[in-house]
Amino acid sequence: QVQVVESGGGLVQAGGSLRLSCTVSGLTFDDYAMGWFRQAPGKEREGVSCLNWSGSSTYYADSVKGRFTISRNNAKNTLYLQMNSLKPEDTAMYYCAPDEVGWQCPGLLSRTGYTWGQGTQVTVSS
Repeated sequence: QVQVVESGGGLVQAGGSLRLSCTVSGLTFDDYAMGWFRQAPGKEREGVSCLNWSGSSTYYADSVKGRFTISRNNAKNTLYLQMNSLKPEDTAMYYCAPDEVGWQCPGLLSRTGYTWGQGTQVTVSS
Protein backbone atom coordinates (compact mmCIF):
# COMPACT_ATOMS: atom_id res chain seq x y z
CA GLN A 1 0.00 0.00 0.00
CA VAL A 2 1.42 3.33 -1.08
CA GLN A 3 1.76 5.98 1.60
CA VAL A 4 2.89 9.56 1.22
CA VAL A 5 3.72 11.89 4.08
CA GLU A 6 4.11 15.59 3.37
CA SER A 7 5.84 17.97 5.78
CA GLY A 8 7.55 21.33 5.98
CA GLY A 9 4.62 23.68 5.67
CA GLY A 10 4.04 26.63 7.95
CA LEU A 11 3.24 30.30 8.27
CA VAL A 12 5.60 32.68 6.49
CA GLN A 13 5.56 36.29 5.45
CA ALA A 14 5.36 37.28 1.82
CA GLY A 15 8.80 37.07 0.25
CA GLY A 16 9.86 34.28 2.56
CA SER A 17 10.83 30.69 1.84
CA LEU A 18 9.78 27.19 2.81
CA ARG A 19 11.01 23.74 1.86
CA LEU A 20 8.42 20.99 1.61
CA SER A 21 9.27 17.30 1.85
CA CYS A 22 7.32 14.25 0.77
CA THR A 23 8.36 10.78 1.89
CA VAL A 24 6.92 7.84 -0.02
CA SER A 25 6.69 4.19 0.98
CA GLY A 26 5.07 1.12 -0.49
CA LEU A 27 6.54 1.41 -3.98
CA THR A 28 9.90 1.55 -5.72
CA PHE A 29 10.31 5.31 -5.54
CA ASP A 30 12.77 5.77 -8.38
CA ASP A 31 10.47 3.95 -10.81
CA TYR A 32 8.02 6.85 -10.81
CA ALA A 33 7.65 10.45 -11.82
CA MET A 34 6.38 12.59 -8.95
CA GLY A 35 4.22 15.68 -8.66
CA TRP A 36 3.34 18.44 -6.23
CA PHE A 37 -0.22 19.74 -6.12
CA ARG A 38 -2.00 22.34 -4.04
CA GLN A 39 -5.53 23.27 -3.08
CA ALA A 40 -6.51 26.69 -1.81
CA PRO A 41 -9.75 27.21 0.13
CA GLY A 42 -12.71 27.25 -2.21
CA LYS A 43 -10.62 26.29 -5.22
CA GLU A 44 -9.92 23.10 -7.12
CA ARG A 45 -6.70 21.23 -6.59
CA GLU A 46 -4.06 22.26 -9.13
CA GLY A 47 -0.77 20.84 -10.31
CA VAL A 48 2.24 22.88 -9.24
CA SER A 49 5.32 21.01 -10.40
CA CYS A 50 6.57 17.58 -11.38
CA LEU A 51 9.72 15.73 -12.34
CA ASN A 52 10.72 12.46 -13.93
CA TRP A 53 12.15 9.44 -12.13
CA SER A 54 15.71 10.75 -12.14
CA GLY A 55 14.95 14.41 -11.60
CA SER A 56 16.58 15.35 -14.89
CA SER A 57 13.34 16.68 -16.38
CA THR A 58 11.11 19.11 -14.50
CA TYR A 59 7.97 21.14 -15.14
CA TYR A 60 6.48 24.12 -13.33
CA ALA A 61 3.12 25.81 -13.53
CA ASP A 62 3.43 29.38 -14.77
CA SER A 63 2.31 30.70 -11.40
CA VAL A 64 5.40 29.28 -9.64
CA LYS A 65 8.01 29.26 -12.38
CA GLY A 66 11.21 30.94 -11.30
CA ARG A 67 10.26 30.80 -7.62
CA PHE A 68 9.83 27.10 -6.84
CA THR A 69 12.32 24.28 -7.38
CA ILE A 70 11.37 20.61 -7.34
CA SER A 71 13.92 17.90 -6.61
CA ARG A 72 14.16 14.34 -5.34
CA ASN A 73 16.50 12.09 -3.41
CA ASN A 74 15.85 8.55 -4.59
CA ALA A 75 18.10 7.08 -1.90
CA LYS A 76 15.79 8.60 0.73
CA ASN A 77 12.48 8.03 -1.13
CA THR A 78 11.87 11.74 -0.72
CA LEU A 79 10.56 14.51 -2.94
CA TYR A 80 11.20 18.20 -2.19
CA LEU A 81 9.74 21.55 -3.15
CA GLN A 82 11.85 24.60 -2.39
CA MET A 83 9.57 27.61 -2.39
CA ASN A 84 11.12 31.07 -2.53
CA SER A 85 9.62 34.55 -2.91
CA LEU A 86 6.35 33.27 -1.54
CA LYS A 87 3.17 35.23 -2.23
CA PRO A 88 -0.16 35.28 -0.39
CA GLU A 89 -1.69 33.50 -3.39
CA ASP A 90 0.58 30.52 -2.68
CA THR A 91 -1.46 29.87 0.45
CA ALA A 92 -2.88 26.35 0.14
CA MET A 93 -2.66 22.79 1.33
CA TYR A 94 0.17 21.12 -0.56
CA TYR A 95 0.15 17.47 -1.59
CA CYS A 96 2.51 15.15 -3.42
CA ALA A 97 1.71 12.05 -5.43
CA PRO A 98 3.57 9.39 -7.40
CA ASP A 99 2.66 8.80 -11.04
CA GLU A 100 1.69 5.17 -10.56
CA VAL A 101 -0.12 4.82 -13.90
CA GLY A 102 2.61 6.26 -16.10
CA TRP A 103 1.25 9.54 -17.40
CA GLN A 104 4.71 11.06 -16.85
CA CYS A 105 5.53 14.71 -16.30
CA PRO A 106 3.81 17.09 -17.06
CA GLY A 107 0.76 15.01 -17.94
CA LEU A 108 0.52 13.61 -14.43
CA LEU A 109 -0.43 17.07 -13.16
CA SER A 110 -3.69 16.85 -15.09
CA ARG A 111 -4.66 13.37 -13.95
CA THR A 112 -7.29 12.68 -11.32
CA GLY A 113 -7.84 9.65 -9.15
CA TYR A 114 -4.85 10.02 -6.89
CA THR A 115 -4.92 8.73 -3.34
CA TRP A 116 -3.90 11.76 -1.33
CA GLY A 117 -1.94 12.02 1.90
CA GLN A 118 -2.77 14.45 4.66
CA GLY A 119 -0.95 17.31 2.95
CA THR A 120 1.00 20.15 4.53
CA GLN A 121 -0.44 23.63 5.01
CA VAL A 122 1.37 26.65 3.63
CA THR A 123 0.12 30.05 4.71
CA VAL A 124 1.69 33.22 3.37
CA SER A 125 0.81 36.46 5.10
CA SER A 126 0.92 39.82 3.34
